[in-house]
Amino acid sequence: MKLLRYGPVGNEKPGLLDSAGLLRDLSEHINDITGDMLDDASLAKLRAIDPASLPIVEGEQRLGACVGNIGKFLCIGLNYSDHAAETGAAIPEHPILFFKANSAIVGPYDDVVMPRGSTKTDWEVELGVVIGKTAKYVTKETALEYVAGYCIVNDVSERHFQANLTGQWTKGKSCDTFGPTGPWLVTRDEIEDPQNLDMALDVNGKRMQTGNTSTMIFSVAEIIEHLSQLFTLHPGDVISTGTPPGVGLGIKPEPVFLKKGDVMDLTIQGLGHQRQNVDQDA
Repeated sequence: MKLLRYGPVGNEKPGLLDSAGLLRDLSEHINDITGDMLDDASLAKLRAIDPASLPIVEGEQRLGACVGNIGKFLCIGLNYSDHAAETGAAIPEHPILFFKANSAIVGPYDDVVMPRGSTKTDWEVELGVVIGKTAKYVTKETALEYVAGYCIVNDVSERHFQANLTGQWTKGKSCDTFGPTGPWLVTRDEIEDPQNLDMALDVNGKRMQTGNTSTMIFSVAEIIEHLSQLFTLHPGDVISTGTPPGVGLGIKPEPVFLKKGDVMDLTIQGLGHQRQNVDQDA
């Protein structure tokens, strides 16, 4: 299934994308796409509904983040060997963890707004993993059973804030609008292998990132295993699993960063498309 949320900011409704690409309303069955309905039994009930029986949502609709009321927004840094190389970083021994503030979360087609003083805002296409049931001390052999589904995340990053404002990466990762998520939550039964998904990001129509999740240093299962040894993962938590090479910071001889008016397009195989226009706070 491809689950989504549509409507104005703060008033999104639950929906489903049918096999013909039509948006269907799920409001008669659930209140929202949130952690409390992402367990296997709840998803099975939704899967049993005939999409043709659901009302078609007419007209152009804003899409919100594909999961509402996200619990933790967890991010893994330097998780692609070729991305680590382009930034001059060593291959990590364990997954590097940082957080995005939930106030960064926006829809897949909402504007990305660079904060005041930003001169080094960067792009990062990433595979997002949505937890479906409580995970504590799980093994990599069973870790994927705790996944509700997958989505696209743009881990937008302000590199000066990230590296030069003293402290953790979170400062450069958590600016408002720096977490476009969606367009859909694609349930795990539709993704045969999360470690073999093509991914790409364009800026103004020029291909900047091309990659495949097969080059992750730590697989989705290994990430879940590692994090669940440290703290409990709850339904509705989102893990953004790292980015392939081609970020602006890594461009030689001089880095290239976003500017007002730029347009980012992101795709991951089977997970749809995102597009954000770039604006800047006055």
